[in-house]
Amino acid sequence: MASIPSTPLLANELDIVIPTIRNLDFLEMWRPFFQPYHLIIVQDGDPTKTIRVPEGFDYELHNRNHVESLLGKRASCISFKDSACRCYGFLVSKKKYIYTIDDDCFVAKNPTGEDINALEQHIKNLLTPSTPHFFNTLYDPYRDGADFVRGYPFSLREGVPTAVSHGLWLNIPDYDAPTQLVKPHERNTRYVDAVMTVPKGTLFPMCGMNLAFDRELIGPAMYFGLMGHGQPIGRYDDMWAGWCVKVICDHLNLGVKTGLPYIWHSKASNPFVNLKKEYNGIFWQEEIIPFFQSVVLPKECTTVQKCYLALAEKVKEKLGSVDPYFTKLAEGMTTWIEAWDAHNPSSEATGSLSNGLAKVNLGK
Repeated sequence: MASIPSTPLLANELDIVIPTIRNLDFLEMWRPFFQPYHLIIVQDGDPTKTIRVPEGFDYELHNRNHVESLLGKRASCISFKDSACRCYGFLVSKKKYIYTIDDDCFVAKNPTGEDINALEQHIKNLLTPSTPHFFNTLYDPYRDGADFVRGYPFSLREGVPTAVSHGLWLNIPDYDAPTQLVKPHERNTRYVDAVMTVPKGTLFPMCGMNLAFDRELIGPAMYFGLMGHGQPIGRYDDMWAGWCVKVICDHLNLGVKTGLPYIWHSKASNPFVNLKKEYNGIFWQEEIIPFFQSVVLPKECTTVQKCYLALAEKVKEKLGSVDPYFTKLAEGMTTWIEAWDAHNPSSEATGSLSNGLAKVNLGK
């Protein structure tokens, strides 16, 4: 077993958000790591179905009835019958940090056979700076046994606050449907012991099944879009959020890390079902990616909310001609910010907060 800190890191400052349609038996495996934390469970699908949660966990459970009761007309911005509903948990949380995980993700083992405490590694990633302005060839210089290499500018070694920690997966890779179809038996067995900052100006495909972020720094941008029931696209929820988040992080001088920790992704989804969900997105992303690569936010956008509303306007202006869906999505983005501000009245994310290294002993 991996060592479990006697005092779990950020136990009173972090919520774990889990979208689900089934009983959460998978939590038994995570009990040593998750039990000290508060869980926000977002039940998708039929709200009359009973979801069983193992005893001993501190949790709250929200279904579609709760979403509509709390948000009223604004509930239209929360996806239904899609894991994008997880962002409702981000909205109702009152904690500084969020970790979100899918219910088919189990505890992975490192090369020495020890269980990986994914949450602890995410917290370490978030509480140490990122280096988006200059690539360090030893990857994350703030990890044990690493540092800035010769030639790294001293003026950039302070880094920037880390807003997002993007973890990876062993076993079932996060492939799109066409790749699943041509590589049905492929499994990821490569454990790469590395954390790195995604460079400024570089986009990446964010996966939501093993993801942590600083809610105060970037929370309002963590909107997983309009997906699933009644929408012409699915399985692009986390990637859409990631593209929006990365553009805003670059603008506000915040960092995104990717790499460790790993989880064990246990179940491959049906590639034919996935293809139906992804079909439009596979074509649309050839327009979406150049849009995000070229978009420039106004200098007066100094908060996440202002950035996100400006981005929504640009989505409507530039992508509305690709398909009417993007006009609807832009409206959903605006409604999301309205809902966020209504339920987080003191929230004004600026990206100016420190990483808080002095608050927590990372055991280094």
